[in-house]
Amino acid sequence: MSSPPRGELAAQLAPVVREAVEAIGFDLETLDVNQAGRRRLVKVVVDGDDGIGLDEVAQASRAVSAALDANEHLIAGPYTLEVTSPGADRPLTLPRHWRRARLRLVKVKQPEQVEWFGRVGAADDSGVTLLVEGGLTRVEYRSIERAVVEIEFKQPPVEELALLEGSGSNTEEESE
Repeated sequence: MSSPPRGELAAQLAPVVREAVEAIGFDLETLDVNQAGRRRLVKVVVDGDDGIGLDEVAQASRAVSAALDANEHLIAGPYTLEVTSPGADRPLTLPRHWRRARLRLVKVKQPEQVEWFGRVGAADDSGVTLLVEGGLTRVEYRSIERAVVEIEFKQPPVEELALLEGSGSNTEEESE
């Protein structure tokens, strides 16, 4: 019996993989299935509230492997499993991405605006408070075209962190 095409196979595997990943306290970010010669490459990207390190990747790999083995009828044939964490350049697209990026510096692009930088404060289901040029600004997710975390090689200024620690709903301006 042959297995379904790539996109359909990923859709069939997603609930199985998501359940295995969530059972150990992580989130499934992406699942992709590609043909790699005679085998399939099953690539699983997982993340957690406190990030994910090598030990957690190994734990997730074991959990996903066991789940796929228990459902081998879905994949029908040899495969290679690759479990990884999101890269540093992963776009912030979901509220949980913003919550996990708290206190980090981000580059934001809004439609018809130049890219700008801000430091992440409180985030909820509809938007985020950002520290931009010394002031707190509320930005709704729907107004963000693209946002990514910027890698910093030194600690952020203590004053910025103090402002963000106290941030909540009190912002200077609303940005839509």
